[in-house]
Amino acid sequence: MSEQHPPPPIPSTSQPPPPPEADSSGSSPAPPPPPARAKEVSDDIDPSADSMAMRHLTEESRTYPCESCGGELHFDIRSQFLKCAHCGNTHELMENDGRVDERDLREALRLLQLNKQSHEQAFIDIDKEITCQNCGGNTTFSGSLTAEKCPYCATPIQLDDVHDAPERLPVDGVLPFSIDDKQAKELIGKWISGRWFAPTEFKTYGRTGAFSSVYMAYFTYDADARTQYTGRRGDNYTVTVGSGENRRTETRTSWRRASGTVNNSFDDITVFANEGFERNRIAKLEPWPTETAKPYSAEYAAGHLRRTYDLDVEECLPEATAQMEAAITQTVRQDIGGDQQDINSMSISWLKMTYKHLLLPIWLLTVIYEQKPFQVYINGVTGEVHGSRPYSKVKILIAVMLAALVIVVVVIAVSASGSG
Repeated sequence: MSEQHPPPPIPSTSQPPPPPEADSSGSSPAPPPPPARAKEVSDDIDPSADSMAMRHLTEESRTYPCESCGGELHFDIRSQFLKCAHCGNTHELMENDGRVDERDLREALRLLQLNKQSHEQAFIDIDKEITCQNCGGNTTFSGSLTAEKCPYCATPIQLDDVHDAPERLPVDGVLPFSIDDKQAKELIGKWISGRWFAPTEFKTYGRTGAFSSVYMAYFTYDADARTQYTGRRGDNYTVTVGSGENRRTETRTSWRRASGTVNNSFDDITVFANEGFERNRIAKLEPWPTETAKPYSAEYAAGHLRRTYDLDVEECLPEATAQMEAAITQTVRQDIGGDQQDINSMSISWLKMTYKHLLLPIWLLTVIYEQKPFQVYINGVTGEVHGSRPYSKVKILIAVMLAALVIVVVVIAVSASGSG
């Protein structure tokens, strides 16, 4: 984990709570596994495992075999059930009852400080090779990826050691996919077709791109804040000055001192916690309906990619507090009133700060064009689409030539009309 720093100070007399000092897809379904292999695998399974998952202790992973035919279970977005890709059998998810609870942020910061420089580094920075317990093929998990499909038999494989590690903050909730594969492809096809100057090759993403469903890591922050401020209120008024031709109206401002106290309450300020993606474009997928998040169950990620966080709750905090402080500043301006406001100081007291670690669903298209990657993102719940695309020089040149031709035609027509 990278060296952690306290959040930068708010441009006022307050700061966010500082960390305490340390004490020291579309592929054909794979055939079911042979019965003998399935029995052999069962010797490595934790008998106490819940749901339909089979925990493989030697690999510190889990898979989801169908108890009817031995095929692979996936989380089926349309039915919201676990569904066998081979026989079509479905199983209800064994969801955790209750709500997604918030956790105390200050306590989390304290624990992060205690675990600083721990062996957590090994979980994220070292690639891990897993042997598929269905076909025996090897799958490599890189970086923060914790759920993948076997490249040989498409068996969904999930790593448990990262999410269950004591140095890692646990996942509190998940927002399941509600946009399925077919809907996602229609949305992204419509988005790409509207990119007029995109190269034709880019529009054939179905043959040239990688299209995946991924649960990305987010932290959400709640806070109650009380802010004392000082400043000035400006009220505009008009006066008439000068005489004769120089007579005119001017706007002037009458200033008077202002001070007071405002209260703000923030709910689910979301911050993206993964690296290697275009944060500005992913931010445009908001808002997320986080109020509908469900208590975390790994079953939702069966058959889909899943990532743990690259940036922890402390490293994401400055982005969250920046959003909160912008809202507090606006509240102060409204409290001052008048036509203009001049804020001299703000002293923010954070009365309460909590967080949640959530997995949120994103459909990700990656297209390599002229040896450069271009990514398009779809909110897996709302269907919002944002991304990057290349530009076709040929199409732009043709458009410029057509525009020049139109200008020439208009000029000739105007000239002919004038001479007539």
